[in-house]
Amino acid sequence: MKLLQFYHLQDEERKLQVGILEGESTVVALNTSGTARDVIRQSNIKSLKAVAAYRLEEVKLLSPVTDPEKIICIGLNYHDHVIESKMQVPKVPVLFPKYNNCLTGHGDEVVIPDEVSQCDYEVELAVVIGKKAKKVSKETAMDYVFGYTVLNDVSARNIQLNEPQWTRGKAIDGFAPLGPWIVTADEIENPGNLSISLKLNGETMQNSNTKELIYDIPYLVSFLSNTITLQPGDIISTGTPPGVGMGQRPQVWLKPGDVVEATVEGIGTLRNTFVASE
Repeated sequence: MKLLQFYHLQDEERKLQVGILEGESTVVALNTSGTARDVIRQSNIKSLKAVAAYRLEEVKLLSPVTDPEKIICIGLNYHDHVIESKMQVPKVPVLFPKYNNCLTGHGDEVVIPDEVSQCDYEVELAVVIGKKAKKVSKETAMDYVFGYTVLNDVSARNIQLNEPQWTRGKAIDGFAPLGPWIVTADEIENPGNLSISLKLNGETMQNSNTKELIYDIPYLVSFLSNTITLQPGDIISTGTPPGVGMGQRPQVWLKPGDVVEATVEGIGTLRNTFVASE
């Protein structure tokens, strides 16, 4: 099942609706007044009824989760990315937060603030938590996963790498495009073996597989839940493979007009255009 959030393009109020994608092009709205996070928390998707159906081109897709309690990102979690970053393999997962202000949807424009001179892209597999997880084992960790989506961990390198911590360079408004939808866990047979890639203006920049993760999903869910209670709708973004702009020779920084397409096998492609600050 592909769970999504959207509004109908003819709706002047742009009311958020929760729905599912049927086939390749039909969006079915569900009879809920809450958000996707509410649906996940209540575990009642199958009990919800269809109230309308639209063609995909008739709706504007939003971030599939707009109100998570937590967005926890993992840094330096692919071996080759550690090498291109000229850093050491971390002995424990490297963590940093993003916040709801960072979230934006498929097809949205991402504004590059004037202060950001080195704007970078990072395709990542993101995990969406399905139920409260506290001190869970690696063996049971996958029972707490609701599904998966794609996150572009947009980063301001000139801020991130010149300050003692990463948050200000990572948590900029709009710097976490997410989507286009959440694919439920039952449809992804092995999240530890998915091709993951990113194109910039049609050119492939990143191309790897989640089997190259240093810390896999069961480990991350267990590790985090030991000290941080994970809640339904929380997002864990698992890190990016090599090929980021910072690692290119010469380095490649995102500029106004650039189109980024981040793809994870079995989920889909998240597409965003970058624009200058007004």
